[in-house]
Amino acid sequence: MKGPHGLAFLGGKVWFTAEGAKAIGSYDPATQKVDWILGTGQNRTHMIFVFEDLKRIVTTNVSSGTVTMIDKTPPRTAGGPFGPPGGDWDETVIKVGNGSEGFDVSPDGKEIWVANSQEGTISIIDVATKKVIDTLSANVQSANRLKFTPDGSKVLVSSLRGENLVVLDARSRKEMKRIKLGHGAAGIQMQPDGARAFVANTPDNYVSVIDLKSLEVTGKIDVGPEPDGLAWSIMKRM
Repeated sequence: MKGPHGLAFLGGKVWFTAEGAKAIGSYDPATQKVDWILGTGQNRTHMIFVFEDLKRIVTTNVSSGTVTMIDKTPPRTAGGPFGPPGGDWDETVIKVGNGSEGFDVSPDGKEIWVANSQEGTISIIDVATKKVIDTLSANVQSANRLKFTPDGSKVLVSSLRGENLVVLDARSRKEMKRIKLGHGAAGIQMQPDGARAFVANTPDNYVSVIDLKSLEVTGKIDVGPEPDGLAWSIMKRM
């Protein structure tokens, strides 16, 4: 696939985007094959979120300024007029802001928050109606990633060209704080217990450690040149 980018690991499979192909797909490690592909018809399909039940997928499409919601339809009878017995997928394209890139789904699954990097705004989508219900003038130009804290109370937004990590209150939708990190930031990873967040400071070659209670930088991890995406791994002791 041309231009693979976003990744999610769920249901024993790797779900991914392919920017150049305007598509998403899944890879089965057991068979070592790409076993499913679906086109979005949107430009630069970038990040991906897969719901736990594997029946809904969300992507951002940076150059189109859209979000795609993809829903699994129920299986239909063989030979019927509506598709194969295994069911199909319905796509809904939602216009947000220019440069829609980093996004996250609230822990309760009710909202999607999208950072629009070219406008510095954040679009909030109601999952049930699949419509934008609010647009925040958050002043987050060049926003790269957006993440909810595990308890859903806060939203963190990083900027590739800004020195600050922006923290928003999810309920009031107001800015809580700007945390100075360095010369730009990318990936955000939440500690599962909600105690800390880790933010990749790409130009500075380190990862910042943020205390989510005090909203202060409590450490820096030197990781080498240009850190970006982050993931959480749990090691099992033998």
